[in-house]
Amino acid sequence: MRTLDQLLRSATDPSQPLVTYYDQSTGERVELSTTTTANWVAKTSNFLVDELDAGPGSRIRIGLPSHWLTTVWILSAWNVGAAVVDHSADIGLSGPDLVADEPVRVAASLRPLGGRFAEPPAGFLDVGAEVPGHGDHFMALDPPEPSTPALDLEGTARTHADVLSDVAPDPGRRLVVPGSIRRDAELIAAACLGGGSLVIVASATPEQISRVSEQEGADPG
Repeated sequence: MRTLDQLLRSATDPSQPLVTYYDQSTGERVELSTTTTANWVAKTSNFLVDELDAGPGSRIRIGLPSHWLTTVWILSAWNVGAAVVDHSADIGLSGPDLVADEPVRVAASLRPLGGRFAEPPAGFLDVGAEVPGHGDHFMALDPPEPSTPALDLEGTARTHADVLSDVAPDPGRRLVVPGSIRRDAELIAAACLGGGSLVIVASATPEQISRVSEQEGADPG
């Protein structure tokens, strides 16, 4: 494997869960297999290229908490050759708080199943309205190279090759609570490389985390 856009294509059993998301404050549970994740990534990649002119050299700031959509956008950025960054971005993705000052601004409602905002978000493209209509397959005309920037976070820039060499494959089912975008990027890369999966649990008490860990057969980490 040479570049991060190949991560989802490396799965030995695409039907198995890749990302499971819990929000204990709402009771939401979303489980995405590798196949379903790849479908979301293809649609989002097509949106990025066709509507936002993203590609190698683009910089995308993902201003979302740890969430299944965060994983989709990290993988989509790598898919089109864009870097996930925390400064000097061309495209800013906001959550429902609508906080972004990039030239191109998009927002995710974080409603269940990627639903759109109840009212169009002023000054933003609504991910829930824009992405679902795009194609289920994506073919990059200008695919990333190993030297293509992949991350520029917390003062450290890394290429596709850097991330692939830095991240150890994780074959386990890993339960995590919300963390940084850098951590989330490394976790999904490790899970894809090792055939593992992530269980993200938000707004949870220690007792709820322990219960989900047991239900999902996931090791806290």
